[in-house]
Amino acid sequence: MHQLSLTRMRFVPFGFIRRLIPSVIWSFDTPDRVFLTFDDGPTPEVTEWVLGQLAAYDAKATFFCLGKNAELHPHLHRMIVEAGHKVGNHTYSHQKGWEQGLERYVEDVDFANQILRSDLLRPPYGRITPAQVKALGERYNIIMWDVLSRDYSRYVSPQSCVRNTTRYIRPGSIIVFHDSNKAFRNLRYALPRVLDYISRAGLKCSAIDL
Repeated sequence: MHQLSLTRMRFVPFGFIRRLIPSVIWSFDTPDRVFLTFDDGPTPEVTEWVLGQLAAYDAKATFFCLGKNAELHPHLHRMIVEAGHKVGNHTYSHQKGWEQGLERYVEDVDFANQILRSDLLRPPYGRITPAQVKALGERYNIIMWDVLSRDYSRYVSPQSCVRNTTRYIRPGSIIVFHDSNKAFRNLRYALPRVLDYISRAGLKCSAIDL
């Protein structure tokens, strides 16, 4: 994979967080690729379905797994890796960094990594303090996003989920979906349409490899 450089792009949720902690990665400077990511899995049936959709488009992605889910479903963790995708750390128990002290949050991340073995970290909800970034940034590349599908929201229709995503995709975008039961209603409709949109735009879906 070519060397990727951090850019400070538009259309980022939690814009105030971006100003507060600019050292994390929000997007990449690359002319021909985007980076699909999936949070909160692996989840039986949902993750398998996602892998099938990605294979149909020869797309690679990064799965930010919860340590507890990978521990419960090790065969799904293996399936992700064996299909050529990357695994990232999403904490063990979906911790909100803003609500946790430094020591407890770092402990949860590191405990998850005994299972996940990744140098990529995405904080749940994007909620992480500067002190947590400083401590964890020494060992992990902290990956945020610039395109949020909102597939997890019951107030967002499947059609809106597609629009939320395709409207803001640019070369180098990091796009967030969720391979969870909660998101599956929207994900099932949106993902194939977003993959088709990316393909027609002449972009390639790559895993994050730093």
